Amino acid sequence: MVDFALSDTERDIRDWVRNFVQRELMPLEQEVLRRERAGEAGLTTTELTGLQQKAKQAGFWGVQTPEEYGGMGLSAVMTALIEVELGRTFVPFRFGGYADNILYHANEEQKQRYLLPTISGERKSCFAITEPGAGSDAKNIRTTARKDGDEWVINGEKTFITGGIDADFAMVFAVTDKEKGAAGGVTCFLVDRDMGWKSEPIEIMGERERQPAALVFDGVRVPDANILGEQGKGFALAMQWIGRGRYLLPARALGNCERLLEMGMDYARSRETFGEPIAERQAVQWMIADSAVEIEALRWLVLQAAWQVDQGMDSRHAQSIAKLYGGVRANEIVDRVMQIHGGMGYTRELPVERWYRDLRLLRIFEGTDEIQRRTIARNLLKGHASVSGVLG
Repeated sequence: MVDFALSDTERDIRDWVRNFVQRELMPLEQEVLRRERAGEAGLTTTELTGLQQKAKQAGFWGVQTPEEYGGMGLSAVMTALIEVELGRTFVPFRFGGYADNILYHANEEQKQRYLLPTISGERKSCFAITEPGAGSDAKNIRTTARKDGDEWVINGEKTFITGGIDADFAMVFAVTDKEKGAAGGVTCFLVDRDMGWKSEPIEIMGERERQPAALVFDGVRVPDANILGEQGKGFALAMQWIGRGRYLLPARALGNCERLLEMGMDYARSRETFGEPIAERQAVQWMIADSAVEIEALRWLVLQAAWQVDQGMDSRHAQSIAKLYGGVRANEIVDRVMQIHGGMGYTRELPVERWYRDLRLLRIFEGTDEIQRRTIARNLLKGHASVSGVLG
């Protein structure tokens, strides 16, 4: 027997987040839209911190952060369910108490300087591997780190770095042995901003909360003690970061799509043409039906990938499928909802066009559609995965 029901604990957590979104975040939506139309951030740092502290008072802090570091240590499935609920609003909120997974590889001294302050919210980090000539092909990075006494001198440029504008330290991946390259010649460094690197914002079609940055390292000197993990083992760390939770991206998109479809149905019921609601038109009904089927399919792809993580299985294949399907289908769904709204959907008075821009990124970052297709096909063709899935 297969039981798809949530446990009482899972349901309680899901319901608390759902109520938090409805009570604390959704009332802010019109103000967030107004600010974004004015070119301002949707939430100020003070407002975001205040909301995070409200959640913390209820015990929601560090959703996936291990309990030994003051977090909740929730399962992958539960985290995915939380992301779905957060995705039902466009207010740019995230729970506090989080640190990048590879920071847990820090030694004890580094944990005191980087990991713990990041979890507490005192410090902000960014992950810097992507370069102008090394996006999907991460092995092609050209940033170098040259040993000089007990220091390393870093030269190079990183691009499309999320959080790079506000971060006060970066996890920088640089070539330390050109001959070995990704196979033992890439090292990760913890580089404080005051060591000399600079960042410039990159203008994008999405909102400011997602605005990436270009990072420039021109003779930046970093102590040998700031190597994260082991020298030459940086590429493995990078792949661990990239694959840390790809299922969470389509999970958030799933919440977006649920809310979008609800908005589309509400509008279809109220908008009349030629004497009756457009909800009576077959063309609109088919858009709604197709979207509902795709949302349900995405739900189970996301949950299966998360379940595999919780079971200790290699979930990379399932996560690639969920991300590919989620990116493509979410873009189709938001396009349909915009079509249902007609001209109003194209305006910035409603959040439909905002989600239209935001969801487009899902097909590009943390593994493009093309990279996911390549991964899925290779896994199947080489026998690493089966079309029968987990049932074998």
